[in-house]
Amino acid sequence: MDDSGPRNIFRYNMSFYYQSTIIYFIAFALYLIIRGEFVENSFKLITKDPVLYFFALIVIVSMLALLYNHLRNKYIEISNEGISFVDRFGSKKIKIEDISRIRFSRQRRSVNTKAFRTARIKLNSKIRPVIVRFSDYENQDELLERFEEIKKKIENR
Repeated sequence: MDDSGPRNIFRYNMSFYYQSTIIYFIAFALYLIIRGEFVENSFKLITKDPVLYFFALIVIVSMLALLYNHLRNKYIEISNEGISFVDRFGSKKIKIEDISRIRFSRQRRSVNTKAFRTARIKLNSKIRPVIVRFSDYENQDELLERFEEIKKKIENR
């Protein structure tokens, strides 16, 4: 976006990927220790166990997902001109003039908390709305406030 006015950057929340990778690795290590055989004061690994390979596959996929999302460097940038959805591979800029409405909602299966709130951004030029889940980004309360400010600007046009 342009340098006019304050900018707010909200990075993609990576804590889920870190936590799941750590939990999967701990489960893999515990299974490895429990399932291994202790023979004559040495530890012998059982390599013909399919569950061991399954755990290893889960850990590898989790680490690849963590690495991919870390390299992607995804974030939302909000300025006076509009909203930018940015990652390492490109960006999608939405000007405030191009937004017809913003509607806030909650996920149906959850309790009424801010953690599961979403924003549906209806654009003038597209049929399908852009959906932003606030819990996917750091500082979700501040992100919600910025979207509410943009909604007020749109309604006052």
